[in-house]
Amino acid sequence: MRRILFACFIMLGITAQAQTGYQVGDLTTDFNLKNVDGRKVSLANYAAAKGYIVVFTCNTCPVAKAYQDRVEALNKEFAPKGYPVIAINTNDPVASPGDSFEKMQERAKEKSFSYAYLEDPDHIYTKKFGATKTPHTFVLQKTAKGNEVAYIGAIDNDQQEENESREVYVKNAVNSLLNGKKPSVTTTKAVGCSIKWKKQSTTK
Repeated sequence: MRRILFACFIMLGITAQAQTGYQVGDLTTDFNLKNVDGRKVSLANYAAAKGYIVVFTCNTCPVAKAYQDRVEALNKEFAPKGYPVIAINTNDPVASPGDSFEKMQERAKEKSFSYAYLEDPDHIYTKKFGATKTPHTFVLQKTAKGNEVAYIGAIDNDQQEENESREVYVKNAVNSLLNGKKPSVTTTKAVGCSIKWKKQSTTK
């Protein structure tokens, strides 16, 4: 009996860990984070938006870098339709110096990002959303209740962009929302690099 109870507690722990952060259908809180141009950006700044493509990413992860052009393409296609991209750098700049604010500015200028690229150095919103990889994408739909999570996961299923018939999850999700439908796929596994977390101080 004790073994059964112990196993149940383990499974509950695993389930709780897997469900950390927002789930599809949840309403998100707004943020107010510094963009590479020095200005603070919130979801509320996009008054005409129908929703948002929020991408937790960074400068240094090879997978995140491989997706930068695709993130840019998503913004160019969907921002005019009401779904702008907002990218958020998840990584602690001490643990990952290549993800400092100055390096973010350099990357944004080098790649001519057309979307906001924000820093979250204390991981406040990274944790609220439950992002675990770079990149990790959340599609939000603006509703009368608030900004509702409609999709969570990968941008597509082809990191190397070699398969012409790849599943373009984010694009499909946004197109469904624009057509007044719920996405047929709402959750996929985010694939990329682990987030570089701020080290906790051991001093009291």
